[in-house]
Amino acid sequence: MVTCRDVNNLDLDGVELLTGEVGLDRVVSWTYFVQTKPYEDHMNPGNFALIVVDYLRFDIEKTFETMVELNALGISGLAISIVDDREKIPQKMIDKAVELKLPLFYVRWEGATFVDIAQSIGQLILETNITNKRTGDYLYNLLFGYEVNDKYIEKISSQFGLAFDRAYRVGIIVIDRKYGINLEQDEHTYLYYTDCLNREVMHMENRPMYMRFLNKFVLLFEATEDKETERQIEQLLKKLDSRPQFAGLIHSTCILGAAYTDPSEFGKSYQEAKNLIPKKDYLPNPTNKKVLSASSMGIYKYMFNNGNQQEILDYCNDKLKKLEMYDQTNGAFLVETLLAYYMSGFNVGKTAEALYIHRNSLQYRLKKIEEILEVDLEDSMEYLDIVNCILVKRLMFN
Repeated sequence: MVTCRDVNNLDLDGVELLTGEVGLDRVVSWTYFVQTKPYEDHMNPGNFALIVVDYLRFDIEKTFETMVELNALGISGLAISIVDDREKIPQKMIDKAVELKLPLFYVRWEGATFVDIAQSIGQLILETNITNKRTGDYLYNLLFGYEVNDKYIEKISSQFGLAFDRAYRVGIIVIDRKYGINLEQDEHTYLYYTDCLNREVMHMENRPMYMRFLNKFVLLFEATEDKETERQIEQLLKKLDSRPQFAGLIHSTCILGAAYTDPSEFGKSYQEAKNLIPKKDYLPNPTNKKVLSASSMGIYKYMFNNGNQQEILDYCNDKLKKLEMYDQTNGAFLVETLLAYYMSGFNVGKTAEALYIHRNSLQYRLKKIEEILEVDLEDSMEYLDIVNCILVKRLMFN
């Protein structure tokens, strides 16, 4: 993905990086001319902002304030041009850019134009997207069986440095979004997230093959005993989701298929991962892991092929019917509460936060569950049996 470093490396005539080297790896989603307030209505995370100090809309002091405001909105970099090169960028603005770790560029007024700069950056972004699509086309063919023969495998192997005499597995990164009032802004934030995700994957130590496909983000990587790549994916997704511009808005999970040595079976790994996606929110995951696989299902994965599924379903229905009936009749969420309490590691504070309720309301619900089911939730075996019934119904029969 394109970053401010790539913009700087374009070595554009009349463009000088004043400071902000620390932030040169910020991802650039597009260029944008800053004009009118409110900026949040049209500026998006990753925009490379361009300001003309024309002494009408912007003077130096207002430009300083705007720089701080735009940085808070998540811009990638800022380029400033001053009409007739009338004055220099003040030192306090340069110092502030250093503090913000914001790449700050000066564009010479005479002999340089913002239009040229915007077109150059836009062209770079488009070229990068085309390159990424070409890589994705190779992976698409590999996973879905088009043109896959020994010669094609050899071509991919040499081009991407993959040794197909080893086991590989597919991971699908699923991105869950929370929508706000401004849907256009939400979409820009999501696209910027995918750009950042793209960059993080491209900079992984053992870089996987990677493509965007039907709103999914698909990886193919070598399955090693130390699971190093899985750990890298876990770390990068946690890091990305916790960034201020994404925290609370975007949550991603990587679902893994099994490992296969024969390239003709890589598509099977993809289908296995895809089949787990609808069940990802039901998998036991108290520690909120970002990377999940069939092995995360534990004993549940063996139930899918059993011949006694009706017997299992009857047992679960009988165990949960009083609770489910109470929820239906009263518009309550006791089944969800019971599961959330388990998923949150029996932590009252975390469970209440996950359910968006007060701790006292949670305590009331737990007491109500004990009353309805006539059980003591302190009895770990009894609690585990009830939770297993909830999970089995959702994993097997949803």
